Amino acid sequence: MSMKEKIAKRAQLCQSIREIIVDRLMLDISADYISNDQPLVGRGLELDSIDSLEISVAVNMEMDVTITDEDSTTIFSSVNHLADFIERAREQEEE
Repeated sequence: MSMKEKIAKRAQLCQSIREIIVDRLMLDISADYISNDQPLVGRGLELDSIDSLEISVAVNMEMDVTITDEDSTTIFSSVNHLADFIERAREQEEE
């Protein structure tokens, strides 16, 4: 896969994550309003543990990636961290 394809694939993954967040949490904002580095929990979007759980369930259902309680402490810090986690999980699954 070329670098250009990897960049496009990553951009699409981040966009999908932002759409999941907006759709599942019924936020009254555009998915494009959320930046990839914006904090999700606490300051930033001000999501709480229930919101994180809802996102975990959606990621599991839509992307077939399981997020455990142990994983959730760092991956919900931003869309990029969540995308990193999903990419690693998919790579491990392919091995």
